Amino acid sequence: MSKRPTSVSPQVTEYIREFSMSREDDIRRRLRAVTTELPMGVMQISAEQGQLLALLARSLGARRVIEVGVFTGYSALCVAAALPADGLLVACDLSDEWTSVARPFWKEAGVDERIDLRLGEASQTLAKMIDSKEEGSFDMAFIDADKEGYGGYYEQVLRLLRPGGLMALDNMLMGGRVLEPESADPGVRHIHELTGIIYEDARVEPVFLPVGDGVVLVQKR
Repeated sequence: MSKRPTSVSPQVTEYIREFSMSREDDIRRRLRAVTTELPMGVMQISAEQGQLLALLARSLGARRVIEVGVFTGYSALCVAAALPADGLLVACDLSDEWTSVARPFWKEAGVDERIDLRLGEASQTLAKMIDSKEEGSFDMAFIDADKEGYGGYYEQVLRLLRPGGLMALDNMLMGGRVLEPESADPGVRHIHELTGIIYEDARVEPVFLPVGDGVVLVQKR
């Protein structure tokens, strides 16, 4: 979420963001601007997060990617553009309203055919993928959805990733509220607990980055 506090000062955040936004193409810039005007615009990832995801996808040579939580499609646009022409991004979301904002921008960017948008409960979509024998066939995943669902998504996505594949989880700082593990917000408590679980998980190698609202990167062993 681009406007939430981070572990650096607002001035440093804006300094980083200024450079990051200077590398956006016109389509991404316009999509971000349209989203910012929406009532839930704060849910949009920042430019530097989009660039991080794209860089990871290119560095991995990713061909198959999962996204859990699409919103208006900025992150999907960034990742899909980094995939080869025959690449696939399975994008999971509940909202036809929000993803309808994304579709014309995806089409204009020429990446719409790489994005398989699946509307419905992400946990059910992922379960169907597992049942369809797709375990170990994805190179990368990005999770940015309902916070109380993160633990379940983490386990399902881990099964779908190949060894060496990467998973990125957004909002792992929850605007700094993770420093209050007894928070009345169940999402905050869940994220705090999940971070501990990830760092004790022998199946992965994690790293915590203070990018945006906090990104935990996980590589499957």
